Amino acid sequence: MNHLLKGLVAPIMAVVVLSMFSTAVMAQDWSTLNKKKQTKLGMYMTAEQAFKHTDANMDQTLFIDVRTPSELNYLGAATVMDAHVPAVFMDTTGWNDKKHRYKRAKNKNFVADIDAALKKKGLSKDDTVIIMCRSGKRSAKAVNTLADNGYKKVYTVVDGYEGDKLKEGENKGKRMKNGWKNAGLPWTYSLDKDYMYITQ
Repeated sequence: MNHLLKGLVAPIMAVVVLSMFSTAVMAQDWSTLNKKKQTKLGMYMTAEQAFKHTDANMDQTLFIDVRTPSELNYLGAATVMDAHVPAVFMDTTGWNDKKHRYKRAKNKNFVADIDAALKKKGLSKDDTVIIMCRSGKRSAKAVNTLADNGYKKVYTVVDGYEGDKLKEGENKGKRMKNGWKNAGLPWTYSLDKDYMYITQ
């Protein structure tokens, strides 16, 4: 009997920790979140919360990075990522004068690509999907697109991979406030081809 109880302790503790984490995510006040980072589903995580959740629920979670291929190529990627599915691509045929950068073109296959990644992992549109971009704005748009296509439980990583820009100090304008990399979460420059977005 004592041996049986011992064997139940770990699973019970895992459920308790998981429920505490879920409650913490749900209880957090997101009312002051930047409007561009808000989603139709109203489901949010910080980079740290996203890592903890994914690490504890690897088989029941789909973690997607929606940045451009060049961003992953030069800035690295989270090691817990299930797939890279860009929400947009850099459009080298046009220039955005206001933002001083190349224009962006939507990935027309985005939903189909997410559907395929979900199916590959044996999950459904009712399972948890976590979307991360650079700083939380593109991921919010991606969540809305998925919500419009029947996805029920999609979280956006509000501080993204690189985080938000500092508004003052000697590093003003640099992305050093929060985010995956600034939190010291696991990432790598050595990308795995099997997880990257390669067009045929």
